[in-house]
Amino acid sequence: MPEPLDPMDLLELDALLSVEERSLRDRARAFVGEQIRPHVESWFADGRFPLELAPALGELGMLGMHLDGYGCPGGSTVDYGLACMEIEAGDSGLRSFMSVQGSLVMFPIHAFGSEEQRTEWLPRLAAGEAIGCFALTEPGAGSDPAGMTTAARRDGGDWILDGHKRWSTNGTVSDLAVVWARTEEGIRGFLVPSGTPGVRFRPIDDAWSLRAAARSELLLDSVRLPGSAVLPGAMGLGGPLSCLTEARFGIAFGAMGAARDCYATALRHAVSREQFGRPIASFQLTQAKLASMAIELAKGTLLALRLGRMKDAGIAGPQQVSLGKLANARAALEIARDARAILGGDGITAMHPVMRHMLNLESVLTYEGTQEIHTLIVGEALTGMRAFT
Repeated sequence: MPEPLDPMDLLELDALLSVEERSLRDRARAFVGEQIRPHVESWFADGRFPLELAPALGELGMLGMHLDGYGCPGGSTVDYGLACMEIEAGDSGLRSFMSVQGSLVMFPIHAFGSEEQRTEWLPRLAAGEAIGCFALTEPGAGSDPAGMTTAARRDGGDWILDGHKRWSTNGTVSDLAVVWARTEEGIRGFLVPSGTPGVRFRPIDDAWSLRAAARSELLLDSVRLPGSAVLPGAMGLGGPLSCLTEARFGIAFGAMGAARDCYATALRHAVSREQFGRPIASFQLTQAKLASMAIELAKGTLLALRLGRMKDAGIAGPQQVSLGKLANARAALEIARDARAILGGDGITAMHPVMRHMLNLESVLTYEGTQEIHTLIVGEALTGMRAFT
């Protein structure tokens, strides 16, 4: 008789990882089990981001982990993806913190910043001693960032910024904001320390998703910055869009972590829960749900791993990253919904993590580009025709 299959890894995808990759994955998984799972339901219920985790994540080398130098870990993008998967198995909001810190704040400083900016900020951000946020989206400019109204004008050797940004994760706990603003030269990025006069963060308290993250908006009122605050290597929308590509890659992996946690929860429940004198796992309709979930989880994990290998080889473009983000965010949400159904009424309670994951994944489906935008990016790659401008 063949060896029984592992229901959590039907395709033995672990065999596609190196010993070093599995070790990093296991360290991240242990961290989630020890530091996140025991507390995450109360963080979510209270709407509190656990700032105390930032130095611990830095010590584990999970902040800006795919960047080199300046105190950054210098790992591969697959390493980064595997860490995102494990952290999001704990909670999407905490993976969002990690993605914002590494991909939306540290990446643009590393890629577009001056030597002085890199030296000043990257070591502290990598260690979790400083927290950053990314300010691109506005109340009137989401999927169309070119429509931003936040503006920066020169005043002698300084810059003056005015505007309103929304959905800046980490904002209320941040030490630094990477702010994108319209200038006479085009869209530029600015490093704005949170204590600068005229800078005000306001929490978004009425959100029912990502409640373990610091959901924020940013108001800029005649904020004066020195000329050295601008990111010298970024001009135009290419700068912020390249940051979003980095973060979207993490989502392709991360969403599968949330999906895996939902599937594992549903599988355990189905085997132990009895109705009509037998485990509900023995019923055909329950098995159909579990099989669908396992298939989508295997496909999504394979997709993410292939995308990571392509990115490490330098051959993954933004269109492939959009494909991965779209497919896996959508699949993860469907897995969460099937898991909730298997759990019955208890599925909507904090007894299980599934409803929390489902609420979070509604945001994951939307942020870093909605499913509609990513669909059209993939459509343009297929046809050569741009449909949304």
